[in-house]
Amino acid sequence: MDYCPCEAFLAFIWYKSYYLCRNEPFFNFRNRSLVNISLSSFGLNPFSLHVVRDDMLHPFVSGNKFRKLKYNIQFAKANGYETLLTFGGAFSNHIAAVAAAGKELNFKTIGVIRGEELLYKIAQNPTLSFAKDCGMELHFISREDYKRKEEEQLLTKLKNKFGDFYILPEGGTNVLAVQGCEEILENVSENADYICVPVGTGGTMAGLVKASRKDQQVIGFSALKGTFQSEEIGKYTSKTNFSITDAYCFGGYGKIDADLIRFINKFKRETNIPLDPIYTGKMMFGIVDLLKKGHFKENSRIFAIHTGGLQGIAGMNQKLKKKNLPIIE
Repeated sequence: MDYCPCEAFLAFIWYKSYYLCRNEPFFNFRNRSLVNISLSSFGLNPFSLHVVRDDMLHPFVSGNKFRKLKYNIQFAKANGYETLLTFGGAFSNHIAAVAAAGKELNFKTIGVIRGEELLYKIAQNPTLSFAKDCGMELHFISREDYKRKEEEQLLTKLKNKFGDFYILPEGGTNVLAVQGCEEILENVSENADYICVPVGTGGTMAGLVKASRKDQQVIGFSALKGTFQSEEIGKYTSKTNFSITDAYCFGGYGKIDADLIRFINKFKRETNIPLDPIYTGKMMFGIVDLLKKGHFKENSRIFAIHTGGLQGIAGMNQKLKKKNLPIIE
C-alpha cells in the first residue's frame, strides 16, 4: 500500500465520514460514463480514446471539484463547521463548485477573490454571478494580499471578520482532496495503459498516481508554464510512474489561441463531448498531438479524465469576443 505521512489521519477521517457519505444524496450522485471515441477525424484512424466523463458527476459540482470537496465537506460537517471559506480568481471552477455545494448542503460559503477591482464587476462575470446567486459571500482583496493568503496575519483578519470557518485551499487540494481523487479510477481503469489528466495544482493527479498500478503511466498536461506540480505530487505518494508536460499550456494559465478554439469546437462536433479551454481542451489537444508523434505504444489503451470545468466557457467567450476571436461553441 502507498502511504503518505498522514495515512493514519486519512483512515480515521475516511471511517468517520463514510457513514455520513453513504446516506448523503449529494455524494451518491453517479451519472458519469466511460466513452470510447474514434479519432479518425483527427487523422488517427487506428486509434481510439477512452474518456472518463467525470464532468457528468453533478450538474454544478462536476469532475475533480466534486472529488476534492467530498471528504473535505464531510470532515467539516462531522466537526460541526457551518461555514466554508475558500480562495479563487475571477473565473475559478473551485469558487463556483464550493458555492453550489454549500447551497445544496446548507453551508454558509465565503469566497475570498483575487482583485479588488472585481467588486464592481460581479454582474458582468458569469462565475462570480453564479457564486453569488448560490449564496456565497464574496470578499475581494488586493492581488498583493492574495499572495499572502496562507499567512497567519491574513487568516486572523478573516477570522475576525467572518468568525469560525473551515478553510478549503485555493484549487481545493489537500490530503482529503487527494483521497477523493483516488476514487476517479474506481471501476474504469483496470485495462488502462496510459491515464491522462489536466494538471493545475497537482492534487487530482496525485490521487490518480496513488490509485494507479505501477505498470500504468499517468501523464499530466499542465495548464500552467512549468512542471512544478511534481513536487506537490511527491508530498502524497512515493510512486514515480508519472510525467508532466507543459508543452500544451499555450503560453500559460488561461491563455488560448485560435488553434485551440478550433480544436475544441471540432472535438465537440465529432464526439459530442464539450471541453473547457483551461484544462481539458489543452489535454485533449496534447493527446492528439502525441498520438500523431508516435508517443504512445502501439495498441495501447489510453484513458483521458474529463475533469469538468465547463462553467468557465462563458467567461472565456466574453474575453474572446472582445478580441474578435471565434468563440467556443
